[in-house]
Amino acid sequence: MRTDISVGTLPAREHLPVGAAGGPVLDVVVPVHNEERDLEPCVRRLSEHLARTFPYAFRITVADNASTDRTPEVAARLAREIEGVRHFRLEQKGRGRALRTVWAASDAPVLAYMDVDLSTDLNALLPLVAPLISGHSDLAIGSRLSRTSRVVRGPKREFISRAYNLILKSSLAARFSDAQCGFKAIRRDVAERLLPMVEDTGWFFDTELLVLAERAGLRIHEVPVDWVDDPDSTVHIVRTATDDLKGVWRVGRALAVGALPLDRLARPFGDDPRDRAISGVPGGLARQLVGFCVIGALSTLFYLGLYSLFRTGTGPQVANAAALLVSAVANTAANRRLTFGVRGRDRAMRHQAQGLVVFAIGLALTSGSLAALGAANRDPAHSTEVAVLVAANLAATVLRFLLFRAWVFPDRATSLPHQKDAAR
Repeated sequence: MRTDISVGTLPAREHLPVGAAGGPVLDVVVPVHNEERDLEPCVRRLSEHLARTFPYAFRITVADNASTDRTPEVAARLAREIEGVRHFRLEQKGRGRALRTVWAASDAPVLAYMDVDLSTDLNALLPLVAPLISGHSDLAIGSRLSRTSRVVRGPKREFISRAYNLILKSSLAARFSDAQCGFKAIRRDVAERLLPMVEDTGWFFDTELLVLAERAGLRIHEVPVDWVDDPDSTVHIVRTATDDLKGVWRVGRALAVGALPLDRLARPFGDDPRDRAISGVPGGLARQLVGFCVIGALSTLFYLGLYSLFRTGTGPQVANAAALLVSAVANTAANRRLTFGVRGRDRAMRHQAQGLVVFAIGLALTSGSLAALGAANRDPAHSTEVAVLVAANLAATVLRFLLFRAWVFPDRATSLPHQKDAAR
C-alpha cells in the first residue's frame, strides 16, 4: 500500500474498460482463521458461481490470519487445484489486518471480501461490484437491514446488530444501514488513500472504513441481501462489542478535532471533463449559502446570549467585543468544516487568523453602530442596543460570507494548480 500519496482530490471515476488485458478485474478476499472444515466448500462454490455469472476476470484470495489447524494446507491445495485461487498467510490474527494486507498487495481495480460461511446469497455479488466497475460508486456494502432484505437469524444477534447501527447513527452520524455485514467491496484507487487512515485491525475495521469514507463524501452503494445466520460462528460477541465501542469513541474524537486528512479523498464534481472545464461558475454556492445562513443564525443567537451575559458585568463596548470574539472563533470553525468542506488540521490556524481579520471588520461595524447610538442617545434601552446590534450584524454577515468564500476558504478547484491544468 502506498502511503506517500500527496494531498489532493481523487481523480474522476471511470468505467473500467471492457475486455481489458492483464490481471483480474475483481479480487474477492475470504479472511479465515481456523476454518479447515468450511474453507473448501466455500471456495469451490464461490469459484463456480463467479465462473458462471461474472463477466470479467476474477481472483479469489484466501487470507489466512494465523490459523493453527489445517487451514493453511487446505488453502494451498485449493490454490493448486483451482485456477484463479491463491492463498496468503499472515502470522497475526485480525480480520482488518488480513484485508488491509491482501488488498494492499492486489493489482485488481475492484477489491471485495466475504465471510467464509457464505451467509450472504452469492446472487448479490454482481450487484455489489457493478457500481464500482461502472464508476458510479466508490464503495459497496451488503445490507441485512434494508426493507427488501431477507434475513434468518436469532433475536439476540438481530438486537445487537440493530443496536450497534443505532449507536453509529447517533454518535457518528452514520447514514449507511449495516456496518457489520461481511460482504463489502471497494475500488482500489480509493483503498490506496483510505486504508492508511484506518487504524483498526480487527472487527471494527469495516465500521471505521465506512465512517471515514462517508465523512469524506465518497459514494457508498448499498445492496439488499438474503442472509442466513451461521449457528457455528466463532465471533465473541461481548468482546467484539466492547472493542467496537472503543473504536467508535476513538474515531469520533479524531473526527471532532479534525485529525484526519479526509480532503485527500474528495472527488471532483462530475465525471464528464466538460464539468471540470467550466469556468466562472461558483461551485456549490446555493449549498454554501444555506449552510452559512444556518450557522450564522446559530452564531447570532450565541453572540446575543454572550452579550447579554457579559453586559451584566461590564460596559456595552467590552461586552460586544468579548461576545463577538468568542462567537467568531466558533463561527469560523463551523463554517470551515460544514459550509466550505475543509477537513483536517492543515491551515487551520491560518484560517482562524483570517477569520479574526473578518471579526475585526465585524467589530468595527458593530462598535461603530453602538458609538453612533451612544451619540444619539446617552442612555439607550437594552432592547434598543440589541436591535442596533442585530442590524449591524446582518450587514457584517453579508460581508463575512463574501470574505470567507473569496479569501479565507476559496474554492479548492481554483487553489490546486494541477486541477487548473486539468481544466484547460
